[in-house]
Amino acid sequence: MMSVYECPTKKALKARVGQEASRVLQETSMFGPELRDHGKFAVVGPSPYERKWYAQVTVTGGKITKVS
Repeated sequence: MMSVYECPTKKALKARVGQEASRVLQETSMFGPELRDHGKFAVVGPSPYERKWYAQVTVTGGKITKVS
């Protein structure tokens, strides 16, 4: 599971579609890097410790293409 930088709401995360995933998503796994250039990732926000919302982020070519 990953967290996000500077997205207090899921709506704010949706506004960042098209941006580089590495600048928006924050790794939280203690088992190694999760983020790849392609795939779907579970995201929690607004921080890894304060979980108020969840999302599924699709990354294609290193950029965020969809948030649901």
